[in-house]
Amino acid sequence: MEEETRLDIVVAGHICFDVIPTFPTLEGQDSSRVFIPGKLVEVGRVAVSTGGPVSNTGLALKRLGMRVALMGKVGEDFFGEAILARLKAQRIEQRIRRVSGEQSSYTIVISPPGMDRMFLHCPGTNNTFGVADVDFGLVKQARLFHLGYPPLMEMLYRNDGKELAEIFRRAKGLGVTTSLDMALPDINAPAGQVDWKPLLAATLPHVDLFMPSAEETLFMLARDEFLRKKAEAGARDMLDFFTAQEISDLASLLLEYGAKIICIKCGYKGLYLRTASKAVLERIGATKPRPLENWVDRELWEPSFVVKQIASATGSGDSAIAGFLAAYVRGEAVEMCLRYGCAVGGENVMELDAVSGVKSWEETTALIRSGWKKRALELPEPRWRFDEQRQLWYGPDDAKR
Repeated sequence: MEEETRLDIVVAGHICFDVIPTFPTLEGQDSSRVFIPGKLVEVGRVAVSTGGPVSNTGLALKRLGMRVALMGKVGEDFFGEAILARLKAQRIEQRIRRVSGEQSSYTIVISPPGMDRMFLHCPGTNNTFGVADVDFGLVKQARLFHLGYPPLMEMLYRNDGKELAEIFRRAKGLGVTTSLDMALPDINAPAGQVDWKPLLAATLPHVDLFMPSAEETLFMLARDEFLRKKAEAGARDMLDFFTAQEISDLASLLLEYGAKIICIKCGYKGLYLRTASKAVLERIGATKPRPLENWVDRELWEPSFVVKQIASATGSGDSAIAGFLAAYVRGEAVEMCLRYGCAVGGENVMELDAVSGVKSWEETTALIRSGWKKRALELPEPRWRFDEQRQLWYGPDDAKR
């Protein structure tokens, strides 16, 4: 099949327009004392860009040298026009549907330095994106199909994810390797009330690479525990309250649901990876991991890179996925896929928007080889082993530890 493809990756799903103001005077302040009713908060320059995984992951993949096509949905309005114009300027192939009578999606990103991000988000046309919006003829021409953010897309999460499962069933039926990214919904919104277990049970058997965050995974598999951790964390980073064993247990459940390669985004702590057996990995579509034996029964944790000045973490997870997928499609070993994921995620946070910090494949490779320092990551739990030379943690269920 690879000889017949003209695309490396099709990226589909959620797309929006991002408005990202800067907050030059707020570093180190408590957000609860900043964003209060009746207060005027002075902001600085603003960045505007397309957002969501279709734009963030898709454009990052293009910067990394991948042949990419985008699929999404916008309305006939100002934001829709802006999204299409910006994508056209990037000279990237797109099958973005434009529909009348619907609001295009937009997001106001509140991302002050030293504070966790907040998003004011309108799902808009993303809520009506479904099977009918996917050009499977184009998907068939790709080596890998990636879809992002179904928790922010109503048609994909309602009815236990019937439309989402159908999209992935059809993509797998074409022989294409499949990849899925998630998002953390507003717990008070309809998506926050969904029982995600039936959706995962219906969809993950058709998903080769599943790439959620730790918080998203816990929310979907153990909501009560998510709420407990969130309350315990308060204004602190919720990732500080996860143990390595908890991440490992969540990954084990995802393997049982049918995912084959699981890459869990852990923010500043890096990327955790867990893979299935050889018999399961052999069922991956057109783009199998290479060499296959290197990917069988692995459990790894790649620490993130040191970034001296963080402009914004907007889109960092999407960029990390782009780095991982670009390396995967190129046939890199599992350890290098994780390294490229963390590297591109690190490049992302150096700029205010979600894409402009991402460098070319050659520049990213040079950065990795230059000795870019890794953040210290402590995993004090038994049976985790740190390789000082590789700067990589091997988990208790890793076949090569």
